[in-house]
Amino acid sequence: MTAEEPPGVHKAVLPAVMLSLATVVSAVASLNTALPSLARDLRATQTELAWIIDAYALVFAALLLLGGAIGDRYGRRRVLAAGLLIFGAGSAAAAFADDPAWLVAMRGVLGIGAALVMPATLSTITSTFPARERARAVGAWAGVAGASAIFGLLVSGSLLEVWSWRSVFWMNVVLAAVALAATLAVVPESAEPDAPRLDLTGALISVAGLGAGVYSIIEAPMEGWTSPHTLGGLALSIVLLAAFVGWELRRPNPLLDPRLFRIPAFSAATLSITVQFFAFFGFVFIVLQYLQIVKGDGPLLAAASLLPLAVVLMPSARVIAPRLAARLGHRRVVTAGLLLVALAMAVFSFLDAGSSYWLLLTGLVPLGAGMGLAMTPATAAITDALPAAKQGVGSAVNDLARELGGALGIAVLGSVLQSAYRADLDLAGVPARVAEQAESSPAVAAQLGPRVAEQARDAFATGIGTAFLYSAIALAVTAVLVAAMLRGRPAPAAPGPGAPRTEENSMPV
Repeated sequence: MTAEEPPGVHKAVLPAVMLSLATVVSAVASLNTALPSLARDLRATQTELAWIIDAYALVFAALLLLGGAIGDRYGRRRVLAAGLLIFGAGSAAAAFADDPAWLVAMRGVLGIGAALVMPATLSTITSTFPARERARAVGAWAGVAGASAIFGLLVSGSLLEVWSWRSVFWMNVVLAAVALAATLAVVPESAEPDAPRLDLTGALISVAGLGAGVYSIIEAPMEGWTSPHTLGGLALSIVLLAAFVGWELRRPNPLLDPRLFRIPAFSAATLSITVQFFAFFGFVFIVLQYLQIVKGDGPLLAAASLLPLAVVLMPSARVIAPRLAARLGHRRVVTAGLLLVALAMAVFSFLDAGSSYWLLLTGLVPLGAGMGLAMTPATAAITDALPAAKQGVGSAVNDLARELGGALGIAVLGSVLQSAYRADLDLAGVPARVAEQAESSPAVAAQLGPRVAEQARDAFATGIGTAFLYSAIALAVTAVLVAAMLRGRPAPAAPGPGAPRTEENSMPV
């Protein structure tokens, strides 16, 4: 389907791809509501909980570029349907898990399906909608991508009030089935007949590099941040990612051309999205445990506590951000959005066992507003910087920034939290076996008697403050960098054949 088709025909596509998008994005966050239940039921340690959440985000992020290229080459509708099938099947298998290792493995399978689905949704929009309607459709995509996480939390919280954590995976099965039916009914097939051959070698190198880095970060609280195990893994990650850049520079048709990052608008938007979602998914991972373990809220109340975030984010992304960007320029809007998110994280750093909900709400409002302001123009900048034949890869870069940021946020902030928790936990006089269990997981510690439970809650609150403070600093630094990168003249055109004109590569400043 093309922009020349009759008006209104392409509009039926938007709800279908939005449902597919919501299905895979909601799964990133939905299981966070069940973390205390998982810890108690499967006796999972805090490190294992981080792996259960991050296995999905890591595989999702690592395969997104390949998923976008597969969609470009073999057809976006076909790949979207295949991804939904894999996602649904993996969810059904995960529902029968009886140990953390199996759950981690099945979450990885879900990530494979999601990596096929997500880039196909945005590239279907950009290849289907005419230019005059594309910005609004991309804004809707960005809003749904952000708010779907809250949708997943609310639905999973409701299910957990009645059933076990396994119901979260059955919810995924139902959503995938409905999205698949909608895709087959209304989404047109689109592909690029001259799309280049798939770069499987580059994909494997990038997967190994990202995997080594995230593994080292998640395991650091147990192994030690300066241990040979941690430092060696991080060094290996750097070497592999450098090898990936070198490999891609030599390819005539790279999976991701590193020279694209010479375009200031493209690189600034990618950095902005990465750090936004570093903060956002790290926040969700931490705050839902805080509300249930420290504050004693039930799953539904914990999820509902975050609802103001979605209420603010949706209009900010769909209405306010496009209007402000048209009037003030993308540079000012993106920078302001990042600073608002940094402010929110600074507010969250004051949460402790005695905090009222009003403190959390005070941070949720600027978090939702800032995410909406920074997300929409950054997403549009990435897709607008590339020609039609690269829309799958362009949308995959956007999604990669989101999911890689999310995976790193869960890994880094989760590890900072765990390190601070273990360091602050005072278990003098407690039997060694009990102390070991308490150190492994605050959810488990809450069941080990009043004294241990109180110590665990206080130590967990200390870890929260440290993690959110680091997040606020990262966001503030990113805001300064993005503002600097978007200052000055338009960037040079993207390299390689078929690159768009120079003026199409620049974000209005």
